[in-house]
Parts: sequence; structure tokens; C-alpha cells
Amino acid sequence: MNLKTVLILLGLALATIFALVCVLLTRERTPRTCQHLPPEQEDVEDDQSLVFADLTAEEMSQVVRYLQGHLGVPLVEASRAKPSDNCIASVDVQVPAKAEVLRFLDGGGARPPREALAVLYFGNQPEPNITEYVVGPLPAPAYHRDVTVHKYGGKVPYHRRPTLAVEYKQIGRFLKSQVFPSAPAFMQQVMEYDGTNLAFVTAAPRGFQSGDRVTWFVVFQNVSGFFLHPLGLEVLVDHSSLDTSQWAVSRVFYNGQYYRDMAQLESAYVQGRMSVEKVRKAPWDGDFSSMKPRAPGAAPFPVQFEPQGPRYSVRGNQVLFQGWSFAFGMSVSTGLRLFDVRHKGERVAYEISVQEALSVYGSNCPGGMSTRYMDGSFGLGRYTSPLVPGVDCPYLATYVDTHSLSDSLRPRKRKASLCIFEHNLASPLRRHYSNLQSLYYGGLVNSALVVRSIATVGNYDYVWDFIFYQNGAIEGKVQATGYPSSSFLHGDGLRYGNRLWEHTLGTIHTHFVNYKVDLDVGGVKNSLVAHDMAFEMTRAPWSPEQQIERPRLTKKVLDTEDQAAFRLQSKMPRYIYFAANSKNKWGHQRGYRIQITSFAGDHIPEASSMERAISWARYQLAVTRRKEEEPTSTSIYNQNDPWTPTVAFADFINNETITNEDLVAWITAGFLHIPHSEDIPNTVTVGNSVGFLLRPYNYYDLDPSIYSHDGVFFTSEQDFTACEINPLACLPKTASCLPNFPPFTYDGFRNMSRL
Repeated sequence: MNLKTVLILLGLALATIFALVCVLLTRERTPRTCQHLPPEQEDVEDDQSLVFADLTAEEMSQVVRYLQGHLGVPLVEASRAKPSDNCIASVDVQVPAKAEVLRFLDGGGARPPREALAVLYFGNQPEPNITEYVVGPLPAPAYHRDVTVHKYGGKVPYHRRPTLAVEYKQIGRFLKSQVFPSAPAFMQQVMEYDGTNLAFVTAAPRGFQSGDRVTWFVVFQNVSGFFLHPLGLEVLVDHSSLDTSQWAVSRVFYNGQYYRDMAQLESAYVQGRMSVEKVRKAPWDGDFSSMKPRAPGAAPFPVQFEPQGPRYSVRGNQVLFQGWSFAFGMSVSTGLRLFDVRHKGERVAYEISVQEALSVYGSNCPGGMSTRYMDGSFGLGRYTSPLVPGVDCPYLATYVDTHSLSDSLRPRKRKASLCIFEHNLASPLRRHYSNLQSLYYGGLVNSALVVRSIATVGNYDYVWDFIFYQNGAIEGKVQATGYPSSSFLHGDGLRYGNRLWEHTLGTIHTHFVNYKVDLDVGGVKNSLVAHDMAFEMTRAPWSPEQQIERPRLTKKVLDTEDQAAFRLQSKMPRYIYFAANSKNKWGHQRGYRIQITSFAGDHIPEASSMERAISWARYQLAVTRRKEEEPTSTSIYNQNDPWTPTVAFADFINNETITNEDLVAWITAGFLHIPHSEDIPNTVTVGNSVGFLLRPYNYYDLDPSIYSHDGVFFTSEQDFTACEINPLACLPKTASCLPNFPPFTYDGFRNMSRL
């Protein structure tokens, strides 16, 4: 073998060795895939939470089949029903009475029968009415009972029924086939109407007195973000008759002028007796209202991941996290709700639920000025949106499907319409850096569990959160986004909002959200206590000639419901809490404090004929005795008959004693929204967030988060780069892994199909 060959072979050998070394080194540097470890959780009864569980799709179907076979009347599919038909409007779970549930959960009693609540519209009867039936036991129904009179004190008149989707479709056909053809020149030349390019938005309530079903429909260009494209035309439709052929136009509005009907408007247009504002036809994407990004993609935004997998668990309708446990559900009308909320194994709340979302609008157009939306009537749960991973919730959140049955005989599945995730808030829950006397650092990352749903009701999107902190606090929060509602800008329109585009007036409106919080602090029986401060003047003991102003603690037990009803803009004690009959180690009554975050506008004047229907909004906080016959602060029937409300919250407050009783806090938070140019294309959540906190107040002997595994503490004398001293020093090892990001999926455009 000559020297040249030897050198070539030697070079090849060295190259091979070098390549192998590079491969080995690269492998050592390549992060491993994150390994999921099971979360550490307390032992709980896995199936007890099912007493609160939403109905399954099969249970809903069983209820429908039972009603079809046992009511003795024909039931028409709600999506095809005429007002003169009988139909099932909705089916939801009937949560058992609290006493029954507590006997089961705490006393070893029998499991309450599983039941459903069905709302039926009986239009095909001599006296049309709304009837509510409890149907059970599930999953094999054998009985039904009419609970309408028991719940509401009498039959519910038919005109109060929430409007079905099919009724809106019927009104749309009425406008297209009978109303618009009576003004052909105006519709073609001014509206450029081609049968498909107009969209309609309903106002509500529908009239001025009980029995009315007369609704303003505002006309917009049918483009993306059509809520911002008013055309100046609004039509008042009387659809009170159960015979759709009897529906009629009561009034027409265009660009500041009112007309008897479309024929009169057409005559005025043809004769040149009206002021016409021709609106530029918008492209299909809406132009300025389009939410399509105006900038190209760039580096991806930061994302969170869990190096060892989720530290919470979801078992059916139960969530476990860092000492917390609770059951969750989704009401078709009120949306997200929680039951049996416990911390460290002890119940702190029996129920925390959304009750209502109210918006009151101003405008110089009829549709806008008459609008008071009560979104529970439309359905905060019914319109829960499918969630987009990475925007609506963290990409790696746990996504939960929900089911509902409304406007149909078949249940509807909404995939990924609820999400659960642990969220690092990127700030300390508590910390201290000591550079006096001793040198140390102690802190705890603020990592909390979030349960979220987002309801899209018309133009608005409400982001509903319940947040669980490691110090025992619970937060209920809502963020508002979506499109602002608008009116056609004319005349003195700027008295009612800001100009957002050429013909678009962003109309002033209020948002009010009501929650039910049934706290059980140290047991069912609680009292309401107020702590606050007052300055007192005193002489300095060591220098009597000098005066000191010092704050002192004030204490008061609020004995009655009247004392515990705090008007919206009134001064409320800054510390107000549910007090238990037990005391902590230091002799204080154990309690949970209610702290409200709100920037509410003014409530509608109580002299208004419809105010009693929304009288819960009079109060930022009202605490009443808990009663099974007062389960909600409002009713889905209040929207279409606010003048004779089916439920008037003001009647709950009747000066009963609330000392050592089972109590409920009714919390109202809100904000005033004056739409402005930065609401184009739509409203941001920043600054539009309100809600409440429930915070332990002497409930524990010390902050329970001191027992969190996430705590960090080291001194100047310790090696804080060592894992056994400082868990943060372990992150290069424990968090250097590749998270498993599943492929992006979204079913929001195809998951609306019936099961």
C-alpha cells in the first residue's frame, strides 16, 4: 500500500470520527420531548360532581322522544315552526335543590334523580302559552310535571316567548317578499338592493307595553362586519299575530324622517321630497370593517407550555388544581357556571354563575334608541363560540365540547367551546427582597387556573373567565370585544356617540353583567359583615400637646337585606365579607371578602316602565337569603315583556334578616362604552374588563400559598444556583424539552350541524 493510499484512508477515518462526534454532540444538545407527569391531586369522589353535569346529547334526545310521545299534542321542529305551532324551545339540565344535593354530597344521602328542564311554546292552543316541564328520571324518562305556575305564580303569556331563529327568518322573508317590493325605485336606486346584499339587526324590547311584539329592524350592507355599515333605513314590523300573513309594517324610518310605510317612502322618493344619502357600496370584505390583518406575518408571538404536562386534571365536569376542586357547566341561557367550589377540601361556594348581560343604547335613530338587550334571552350558552387555539385560549389548553338543545328537536354539539388552562401571569403572587438585617429573596410565581368560554351574541363577544389563585382567591371576569353597534349618522347624531366612518355613528351604550355567588363559608349559615376605616383624632401619649390623626377599623354586621343592598353609584364598605360561625387560630371570624371591579355607567331611571325587569342593575351588590324559588335574578321572558316582568329582582329584597342564614350575593359590574375610532374594525378587550374577586379574609391562619410547590426562597449564604436550593436553577434541565404542539384544528365553521 503506497503512502498516498494510506493518507487517503487516514483522512477518511478522521472524517468519519469527526462526523460521529458531531452527531453525538448534536444529539446531546437536541432537547428531548417533554414528558407528561400525572398531576398531584387530592383524592375526591370522581362521580359526585355529576349531580351538576350538563345533559349529554343522548339525554337530550331521550327527553325529546319522551315529550313527543307523552304530551298528546303535535310538536313541530322548532327550526320550521310557525308562531301558531307547538314546539320545544330548549332542553337543559334541571339542577336539583341545594338541600338534596348537600344531603348527597355531605350527608351520605341518596343521589338526587337526574332531571331535565324543557321549555315549550304552545302556539296551537286556544290560549297559547309558554310551559316549562321537569322531565325525569334520566336517562330513561318516565314522568313530567308542569312547574310553570310554581316557578312564576301563573302561566307565562305567549307574547313573552324569546324569539326563535325561525321567526327572524320569517320576518326576513316578509321584508323581502312584501315590504321592499312596495318601494321598487328607492330600493333599487338608493339601497342598490339585489335580494341578498342587505342584512338586518333586531332591536329589543319589542314595543311599549305588555302584549306588544313590534320590532324595529335596522338595515345594513351585507358585508363582513356589517354592524358598521348602516344604510339609514329602519323598518318597524308588527309580528304580534300568530298568523304570519297578518304581519304588517307599522312605521318606516330613513335618514331622519319617519313614514307610514314603504309605499309612502317610495312616493316621497319618486317625487323628490326626501333627503337622500347614497352610501358607497362596500366590498364583500367590508373594507374598513374587515378583520383581516393589515400587516404581513412576522416572528411568532410568545407561547406558554407545561414542561411536565398539565398540573390540573379534568374528569368529566370536574376540575382539580392545586387544592381546588369544582364542577363546571354551561346553561343554555346564562352560560358558564360553577358548582361545589372547594379549596383544601372545604367548600367555599356552592354556586358561582353568570345571570345576565345587559346593554342599554342611545341614538337618534329608532332602532338604536329603543334597544335594551338582555342577552340571556338570546342565550349566552346557546351562542357560546368555538374557541381558536392560540388566540382565544393558549394553544395547549384543554378544550371541552359542549352540547345544547334549542330551536330544534336535535342536540347541537359545539366543539372546543370551553377551555381550561393554567396561566403564568408573569408576575409574582407575592415576593420580598431583603437587604436589611438578613439578605434573602422569597417569592411565588402567580400561576392560576382559568376556565373560559366566549359567547358571541350578535355583534358582541363576551370572554367569560373564572380564575383560581393559589392563595385561595377566585376571580370572575368578563372582557367585552366584537363589533360596536352603530346607527346611521344624521342630524344631531353626535349627541349620542362618535363618528366612526363616513355614515357610521358609534352609539353610546352601557354594559351591565350580573352574577350569582352562593358562598358557603365554613358551612351553609353565614352573616354579612362590613369592615372599613375612619380617622380618629388623638393626643400623642408621649407628647400630649401634639395631635395625631390615625385610621381605625370600623365594624358592622349588616342584619337585613335592605342594609345589604348597595345602590349602583353609592358608597359601599371597602371590606365586605361573608362570615362563618367558626374562627381562625387568631380568634377572627373566618370569611370570604367580595371585591368588585366596575366602571359602570348609570342605570336606567327607575321611573321607566321597563326598569323592574332589569332591577338587579340598580345594585352593585345585594345580599339576600337563599331561596329555591329565587334561583335567578332575571328571566329569559323579561326581554320581550319588560313591562310586566316574569321575574323582578327588586322583589327579592324585602328586609328579611340575613344573620346566620344561607346567603347569596348578587354582584353587578359594568362599564360605559362610547365607541371611538379605535373601535374600528372592532373593540379591544383592554380596558373593557370588569368583574369581582372572592378573597379569603381571616379564613386561614396564614396565606395558604406558602404551601405551594412553586415557592422560591434562598439566602445570600446559600448556593442559589443549585437545584436543591432554588427550583429556578433547575429550569435549564426540567424545562429544556420540546412541547408537543398538535396540528391546528378549528371546527367553528362546520360544528353547527345537528347530531
